[in-house]
Amino acid sequence: MRFRPCIDLHENKVKQIVGSTLTDSGVGATNFVSDRGSDYYAELYREDNLRGGHVIMLGPGNESAAVAALNAWPGGLQIGGGINPENAPRYLDAGAEAVIVTGYVFSNGELDLEHLKKLHKTVGREKLVLDLSCKMQDDGRYYIMTDRWTKFTRLALSPEVFKFLSDYSFEFLVHAVAVEGKQSGVDERLIEILAEQSPCPAVYAGGIRNLDDVDIVLKRGGGKVDFTVGSALDIFGGKLSYRKLAELYSR
Repeated sequence: MRFRPCIDLHENKVKQIVGSTLTDSGVGATNFVSDRGSDYYAELYREDNLRGGHVIMLGPGNESAAVAALNAWPGGLQIGGGINPENAPRYLDAGAEAVIVTGYVFSNGELDLEHLKKLHKTVGREKLVLDLSCKMQDDGRYYIMTDRWTKFTRLALSPEVFKFLSDYSFEFLVHAVAVEGKQSGVDERLIEILAEQSPCPAVYAGGIRNLDDVDIVLKRGGGKVDFTVGSALDIFGGKLSYRKLAELYSR
């Protein structure tokens, strides 16, 4: 199990926002706004050899900060937020390890297979991460969400879905939408599902508050599920030690 750091960008600044509260007007529940540039965090992750972290562009107007981060840690960071076949090569050329995609491959509540194939053809499986962030519905299944996590698709996580999508993507990034950004504890069942059903590497995000929560990810995920932490980290205004995580889970 590895720690995957993050750099969330909004209005070209490093911020921590509760993702499901972000709207077209740009107003969201903001946990933290940094006075440091994106390259500062990227260089920090590079110095600690933390690979596979996520640069997420929350809305338009974040391109220059995103590129600055990628340039500072070439080959060490993935990038998501508005990715499509037209702009993906540009971010890969700027130093991204891979691109992270949700919205482009899901439309009107369904998987857009034509779009998925087009993106796969453009960047290749080893450069494509699918964001399968999800939330449980009344039937007890986790459904993938889109449109800033405000809309359910009709696609529920299952062994068959994971297997099919793994033919196009080498890794999955999965936010537990119900707890993301709230520091309210992790979604243990979702972690178990990722460990049991995903045939390729999966990264869990959402609700981590402290080292006890990280230990739950380790135990429920059987050491197979990586994790990312945002607003709980002390480098983003929280109390959880970034340095401790970097020391314990860099490999």
